[in-house]
Amino acid sequence: MFTGIVEELGEVTAVEHLGDASRFRLRGPVVTDGAKHGDSIAVNGVCLTVVEHEGDEFTADVMAETLVRSSLGALTAGSRVNLERPTAVGARLGGHIVQGHVDGTGRILAREPSEHWEVVTVSLPADLARYVVDKGSITVDGISLTVVRADADRFTVSLIPTTLALTTLGRKQPGDPVNLEVDIVAKYVERLLAAGPGATK
Repeated sequence: MFTGIVEELGEVTAVEHLGDASRFRLRGPVVTDGAKHGDSIAVNGVCLTVVEHEGDEFTADVMAETLVRSSLGALTAGSRVNLERPTAVGARLGGHIVQGHVDGTGRILAREPSEHWEVVTVSLPADLARYVVDKGSITVDGISLTVVRADADRFTVSLIPTTLALTTLGRKQPGDPVNLEVDIVAKYVERLLAAGPGATK
């Protein structure tokens, strides 16, 4: 489990296309400290498994389903990415519960800078709109954010200077894709209500 508090802005150093999958090599001195084979690291909000680790770099295999469902398929050598290690048991939950299971992608629609923060508008797939509410939580490229306004096909978030400086959202422009993960609690509630009282399946 992750919390959506990005630990560092890493970099893709190589991408090897393998037909129905890709192997990424990524650089991140913070998240690779003590990393070992089999560990999980969230890359732009996608939970990936460390295959190899050498120095401040690690490799991870990404299957076709993930490449199609997320924006990782658009990454190339030199792309900057948000990196986060799983939260430790007993640690503070700084953001919200994030699984690293991307639900879909949106695109940056607009950026409205002000003196101390920036309002960013992101497109919202129709099948995810029911899970996004004003002042609720959403994960954008692995970043835990509070929704300012939720509409049928878009939502807005306000970004503080720290988020702008230390994550990919400080660099992305209108038209750029972002990974979205909605609040898992909302999905469970929906499923339980649909099953009805006394349901066993």
